[in-house]
Amino acid sequence: MLNYKSVNIITGFALIALLIIIYVYKLSLWFLIIVPIIWFLITLCGSFLIKWNYHFKSLHANKIIKENQIAITFDDGPHPEFTPKALELLKKYNAKATFFCIGKNIEAYPKVFRDIVEQGHTVGNHTYSHAKNFGFFKTERVIGELQKTNAIVKNSIGISMQLYRPAFAVTNPRIKKALKATKLQSIGWSVRSLDTTPRTPEMIFKRTTKNLSKGDVVLLHDTSSKSIIVLERLLLFLQQQHMESVTIDSLFNLKAYA
Repeated sequence: MLNYKSVNIITGFALIALLIIIYVYKLSLWFLIIVPIIWFLITLCGSFLIKWNYHFKSLHANKIIKENQIAITFDDGPHPEFTPKALELLKKYNAKATFFCIGKNIEAYPKVFRDIVEQGHTVGNHTYSHAKNFGFFKTERVIGELQKTNAIVKNSIGISMQLYRPAFAVTNPRIKKALKATKLQSIGWSVRSLDTTPRTPEMIFKRTTKNLSKGDVVLLHDTSSKSIIVLERLLLFLQQQHMESVTIDSLFNLKAYA
């Protein structure tokens, strides 16, 4: 699959080849703009389509797992109203999940965050601010966001998180450097529910369960009543299909904390 390094190499050779063709056939230098445009479009897609693993590798699914298990994940919490409801449902159906939390929300709702961990779920880093322009942050600022969130959790409950969920699914070379500096493992998904869109709970549920199979990672958000409705239907569906929701670290057999 294409990645940032291979595309850059191919682009370099393509530019050299095009220069030779332009020289031999006396073509306009304007033809050179074609290659940079193609490079830009591929890199733009790769920066927003996390499943490409374009800039760095994220874990999206574990299809070689033997057990009939999936991992439900939540982004953007903890939320004072909806995270407790999600926890209640997970407890009711004896399911485990992974919560990728925003640092400033952990500061605002420390008890809710502690409840997540105390009830046996896994927590991960989802930046400190979740700023809309996070993809444009310089490397040092990205590192600062990730370190700040990890420090808040370390000081609060004494664990050092090792899992990271990219904000807005954005990846780029600066975030790659930040992950290397902080030694965080990026976690993606194989099933995106789109529960933050105007879609109805019924539409979201059907989209989520249509091709759901063992080893999948489901992306939800513990930030709205609609997501809670979908979660309950999903947990009931898993029960009927004799499937189990486990934490990310369990699904991939890795360490969630240092």
